[in-house]
Amino acid sequence: MRSEKNKKGITSLAVWFRWPLIFAGVAILANIIVFAVSEEAGKTLLLFTILLTVGAVFLYFYSRKGMYRGMIGFAGGFGTTQGLILEEMGSPATICDTNGGILWRNRAFKDMLKEQHASAGNLLAIFPELTREMLAPSNDVLVVHGSFGEKMCRLEITWGPLDSSKEKDLPEGDRTAMFVIVTDETELVEVKQNYLDSRACVGLVTIDNYDEALASVDEVRRSMFVTLVDRKLGNYFGSLHGLIKKLEKDKYLFFLMDKDITAAADDRFSVLDGVRSINIGNNLSLTLSIGAGVGYEDYIKSYDTARKAIDMAMGRGGDQAVLMSEDGIQYFGGKSAAAAKNTRVRARVKAQAFRELLERKETVIIVGHKSADVDALGSAAGVWRIAKTMGKKAHIVNGNSDASVKPFKARFSVENGYPEDFFVTAEKALSMMDENTMLVVVDVNRPSYTEEPSLIEKAQSVVVIDHHRMMAEGIDKAELSYIEPFASSASEMVAEIIQYVDDTIRLEPAEADALYGGIVLDTQNFNVQAGVRTFEAAAFLRKKGADVVRVRKMFREDIVDYKAKAQAVDKAQVYRDHFAVSVCDPEGTGSPTVIGAQAANELLEIDGIKAAVVLTPVGDKIFISARSIDEINVQVLMEKLGGGGHKSVAGAQLKDVTVEEAIKKVTDAIDQMIEQGEVE
Repeated sequence: MRSEKNKKGITSLAVWFRWPLIFAGVAILANIIVFAVSEEAGKTLLLFTILLTVGAVFLYFYSRKGMYRGMIGFAGGFGTTQGLILEEMGSPATICDTNGGILWRNRAFKDMLKEQHASAGNLLAIFPELTREMLAPSNDVLVVHGSFGEKMCRLEITWGPLDSSKEKDLPEGDRTAMFVIVTDETELVEVKQNYLDSRACVGLVTIDNYDEALASVDEVRRSMFVTLVDRKLGNYFGSLHGLIKKLEKDKYLFFLMDKDITAAADDRFSVLDGVRSINIGNNLSLTLSIGAGVGYEDYIKSYDTARKAIDMAMGRGGDQAVLMSEDGIQYFGGKSAAAAKNTRVRARVKAQAFRELLERKETVIIVGHKSADVDALGSAAGVWRIAKTMGKKAHIVNGNSDASVKPFKARFSVENGYPEDFFVTAEKALSMMDENTMLVVVDVNRPSYTEEPSLIEKAQSVVVIDHHRMMAEGIDKAELSYIEPFASSASEMVAEIIQYVDDTIRLEPAEADALYGGIVLDTQNFNVQAGVRTFEAAAFLRKKGADVVRVRKMFREDIVDYKAKAQAVDKAQVYRDHFAVSVCDPEGTGSPTVIGAQAANELLEIDGIKAAVVLTPVGDKIFISARSIDEINVQVLMEKLGGGGHKSVAGAQLKDVTVEEAIKKVTDAIDQMIEQGEVE
């Protein structure tokens, strides 16, 4: 405290004024000692001792007050000079208590308040960015950027003890003050913002289905069709003060300033709808994929990020824009279903690449997602058969599975000719990992959703085969990533791979049934996401020994599960006229999440329902199943809750929330979709 320092200073000054008396006392003592040695010398020294003593007494009793007055006058003048400097300094300054109450302010601070007709009662009322928690005393200097009227301000706050003249105004125990200097940084902020806004953003545009759409147009109109697309893109990016250049027949490169890419984000990239609306007799609408790297000073970094963004846009099914920056990823569009490719060139290329990778390894570990369903099991079994045919050791990591998987899983037994280590635990799989081991991830592309995420971290060679849309969280270290959002299931994709790796591969009935069952499960008996290639894969599996009746029997439900599903349908509430929301009671059911998904499917049969959402509480988690037919993109809805999936089939998981809180999150997400125009 400053008062304690002042007391110490006063004590030191008093001692200093006593030094003449101390010297006089020492002289008298010395004179007495000299008298004892020599009387003549003592008499001689006595005169000087008397003079010194008289001078010391005079200085202490008569001159001390004058010296005090002189020093006090100097100190007062110095303090007044300090006060004048603070009062006249150009930057606004104020002294406040720790509650923000203003005790003193200089002239510049008063003038600042007058400009905005503001009162000077409390600092918290003047600068809304300040909070009471920020005002807690600290040894560090606090810098806060705030606003006052139209000005942007920088507040530099230091703490220290109040002068004793101010302490009487504060309650006992609260004698710490804040010294605040305010700097106007409006111009600096504007310059910085102008710089950020003027940075160039590099982006890429790809027409998802150029060849297919062009083939659906009469030959005489094709040039007009291409011209309309080019004009639509040119006009859109031109309106944003940008530049777009055609690289190939279906690929474009564009440049925009950051402020203009923000404007494009604000209108949610309306060019997606604009290009989709082009119709000159084409039976197939064009869709775009847009990727951009935002907020980078380096053009090369922005372009590399744009390439990643366009890959993600296409990996999520196209018809959308993806903006990637250091702050995160933004998605726009994605209303259309992923356009299925009739050509199998991509499947053949991926299958050949997969075979080449397999030839260099000795062991294959296959892993799916947590609570594996029939699609995860079927696709894993298909990959296992490929590896075994090529003479490799293969194992499937399978821990907790849905009850619906048990009839399929039971067939992979020693009695049916399968090895004991066909299924292994995650711990066992981790112990097998070395440089000669390949990890194949099926039916999932998010590391945290896999049966054991640490397998991906330890693996040196990773292959991903999945049909779900890509998310920001992906498996970056994959040597081969085969993700097709238009595919109905991972089982469909593996069935195609089998044909191109080696069409002589012999599938056992259990494997063919599991692959066929995966397709049946994810397509809801070929009613959802089933394309031409889905039926071709099913026909291939039938030829390889899949039995439709046997698969149907393994999908039969328990009476308790059936009743739980019926109750979930019965308790459903309609939200915003077209959304059915319900809760599935998991008690006594074997596969609560499957029951919830089936209940959502049942709710879609109700007239007027565009999307159904069923919540199933299991332990400390709430599993959400979302389904739609074609009007609502439930994948976008589930992404708002941290999940994902497909346009018509999606899901999410919430942890440590009540059912009521989860329902509120779902309805809020629905409201947000409607407000943002994501509901057709």
